[in-house]
Amino acid sequence: QLQASGGGLVQAGGSLRLSCAASGFTFDDYAIGWFRQAPGKEREGVSCISSSDGSTYYADSVNGRFTISSDNAKKTVYLQMNSLKPEDTAVYYCAADPGNFIPCIVVVTTAPPYPYDYWGQGTEVTVSS
Repeated sequence: QLQASGGGLVQAGGSLRLSCAASGFTFDDYAIGWFRQAPGKEREGVSCISSSDGSTYYADSVNGRFTISSDNAKKTVYLQMNSLKPEDTAVYYCAADPGNFIPCIVVVTTAPPYPYDYWGQGTEVTVSS
């Protein structure tokens, strides 16, 4: 089970930190990705972190502005979003791959449908201009 939180309304240039709290699976070998879906658009991959080597991946549109990290003790993955733009407005979802079977790079290089079985409920981010 995944619980996404941390969304809200922020002005352009501002920051938000999203959290994805995991439960129900062992948090020792996993990949967790962040996705977003803006109104009328397809869901797109934003970022991913793999526990095997700590590698992280970012979509070009957020690279340099967003940072993904994890706290294994808290079984939580974070997405720090800085320098937010109106085009970042979307519902953000996290998805988990317990067992780390799906290459993390899939998140940021492929189109939906994404091969993840575990999804959070989404948290809404609105960036005003």
